[in-house]
Amino acid sequence: MNLIAALRARRRLVNVGVGVFCLGLLGYGLFLQHYRGLEPCPLCVFQRIAIIGLAVAFALAVTVADGWRAMRRVVAVLIGLVAVAGSGVAIRHLYIQSLPPGEVPVCGATLDYMWDVFPAMDVLRKVLTGSGECAKIDWTFLGLAMPAWVLIWLVVLGTLGVLVNWPAARRPR
Repeated sequence: MNLIAALRARRRLVNVGVGVFCLGLLGYGLFLQHYRGLEPCPLCVFQRIAIIGLAVAFALAVTVADGWRAMRRVVAVLIGLVAVAGSGVAIRHLYIQSLPPGEVPVCGATLDYMWDVFPAMDVLRKVLTGSGECAKIDWTFLGLAMPAWVLIWLVVLGTLGVLVNWPAARRPR
């Protein structure tokens, strides 16, 4: 039995574990914010939303019965889409952090203010273009900034979620 087959055999346990791990990632981000004073930039907030979305998708995957092959595929696709969307935000964040100081976009309004004043699509557009505050690197681990770690976890957990939840092909009789 290969590793993926072994994980599929314990699909619900894997989904619970990964969902709890996502909540742990979120908890660590909140710890850094509230106890270490690292305020999240708008792109960081969107990455947090992706981690929350991934936790919700894994929680949904726990509720799907093993025999519901179509629903398992839907959940696997949902996990993949959330991971890809969050990865896109993290990649954009890393790009902004890699820009030379003269090319970094100027700092804009706070996310709270933008939600109060602008339509949702304008807020999304402004946030995803990034601002000067998104270029600041104030936390690293093993030489990687926070968005790099978020990207790594989204890719790893998203891939695991798709592989574990996508039903194995039926064997011909």
